[in-house]
Amino acid sequence: MTVFIFGNPDVEEDSLPLKILPELRKKCPGIDFLTKDPNEDFELPEGAVIIDAVAGLKEIRVFDSLDDFQAPPRMTLHDFDLFGHLQLLKKLGKLPSKIKIIGVPPMISEKEALNSIVTILLAT
Repeated sequence: MTVFIFGNPDVEEDSLPLKILPELRKKCPGIDFLTKDPNEDFELPEGAVIIDAVAGLKEIRVFDSLDDFQAPPRMTLHDFDLFGHLQLLKKLGKLPSKIKIIGVPPMISEKEALNSIVTILLAT
């Protein structure tokens, strides 16, 4: 299984998935973790699993559809994020029909995030 990790190490609210990545690799050695930048062009395979920080969450949540998200306001291209890229892929017919997004609240502890995500991944 390949899991796509998104985040920005320079922005505290968007860095948690990247902070726990080394421990995720240790606890899930059979999973291939790939870091991606949402501003770069990429495609996702069918059944893709994504981990990203999601503003507004109180606990880790698994999403199976983009319809579960509220679109953030967009002022400039600097506001183009993972959700925007996924919407573009969907519009182009390139978003897989099966996708799993593990949304991580920006302010939970690294330990809580790690334990919850490992449980979700091992059950996938």
